[in-house]
Amino acid sequence: MSPSSASRRRVLIMGAAGRDFHNFNVAYRDDEGAEVVAFTAAQIPGIEGRLYPSELAGPLYPDGIRIHSEDDLEALIASQKVEEVVFSYSDVSHEAVMHQASRVLAGGPNFTLLGPGSTALRARVPVVAVCAVRTGSGKSQTTRAVARILRGWGRRMAIVRHPMPYGDLALQAVQRFESFDDLAAADCTIEEREEYEPHLATGSVVYAGIDYGAILERAQQEAEVILWDGGNNDLPFYVPDAHITVADPLRVGHETRYHPGEANLRSAHIVVINKVDSADPASVEELERTIHALNPNAGIVKAHSPITIEDGVELEGKRVLVVEDGPTLTHGGMGYGAGVVAARRAGAQLVDPRQWAVGSIKEVYERYPHMEQLLPAMGYSEAQREELAATINSSDAEVVLIATPIDLRKVIDLEVPAYRAGYELEEVSEPGLAELLERALPVLKSSPPNT
Repeated sequence: MSPSSASRRRVLIMGAAGRDFHNFNVAYRDDEGAEVVAFTAAQIPGIEGRLYPSELAGPLYPDGIRIHSEDDLEALIASQKVEEVVFSYSDVSHEAVMHQASRVLAGGPNFTLLGPGSTALRARVPVVAVCAVRTGSGKSQTTRAVARILRGWGRRMAIVRHPMPYGDLALQAVQRFESFDDLAAADCTIEEREEYEPHLATGSVVYAGIDYGAILERAQQEAEVILWDGGNNDLPFYVPDAHITVADPLRVGHETRYHPGEANLRSAHIVVINKVDSADPASVEELERTIHALNPNAGIVKAHSPITIEDGVELEGKRVLVVEDGPTLTHGGMGYGAGVVAARRAGAQLVDPRQWAVGSIKEVYERYPHMEQLLPAMGYSEAQREELAATINSSDAEVVLIATPIDLRKVIDLEVPAYRAGYELEEVSEPGLAELLERALPVLKSSPPNT
């Protein structure tokens, strides 16, 4: 018989529909000594008000667990008699984490950060993890570069992506994507498509979802190596045999000021300094010094992310509206991305889309006022995708430059000529990723692939 509710430690988990669910699943779901009374949500719109369903919460939670707004934290601590609050989301400054801790401590509960020792699952096959110090550092192109290396070594690979569960949570427990049709069938958001499509285009299989224990069991049945594709600057959910962390010389200092990005930097086997072609050499040198000080045993790879524009289209003198990756601009805090760089280099006149923004897109600009001459690719729902299209189509732009990992023309109706800007990792130092990966995991290249 399960213990009575009165005898269990009352826990609240602060999250953003990702790390919080994973922490619950591995650390609390089957713990009869603890009762998770609520989740709170931040960063991602539309999460609060939903229910973490009983099908995922397990037999100790027959009614599921309610997800509330983080704004209600103090009231929930009081009304639910909370004894422990577990902070479980990423890409927040160390100062912001401690402000949240102060809110909690003022109400009486303990404030907890769970580490990889309590949350990272051990796979039966080798795991290569790609993480970062901040959102927007260049994980996507780094993950693609690692995937190319593993395919070149003849390895059967499954890519497991950090969670983005914005739909029906019960149906998203374990997701496997092998084709673009799979994405359509799952009604994936723009953010999900941005992460999955580039992998599918090269023939990789992608797993994602909510229950990463169940995902691991499925993935390691068909793969001889798992490539963890991290989200934000979060820690990997699986114990990595080779841990790659991407650092950003355009935001020097952030690598030691953001949670849990600094932990990723300190625990990495390999650190990729991306964007060295766009950064001040002095900033690159400063970042190298920091890496050597915090993690002297890490191998360092320097890389460019050269930008190419589709069909060699001419943008000089044209009014160009640039659409960039949403999370990089919002909680990632970047004021520009690859599209803005490409448009400026091409001599374009950047369009400020704020005056045409409608609905939730307008609200995004109000929440993140650092964004000006670009548009974040927000599309967490069909309504938001329609508002994104309306914002673009009502502007005075002559050309739309799409600098997201997916082709927005396939998911929203655009009335303005649109072209894509793409970028891949280009290593410019030795030893490179392949050599450093071989050092960390020699078995991947030296032993014959299983057939």
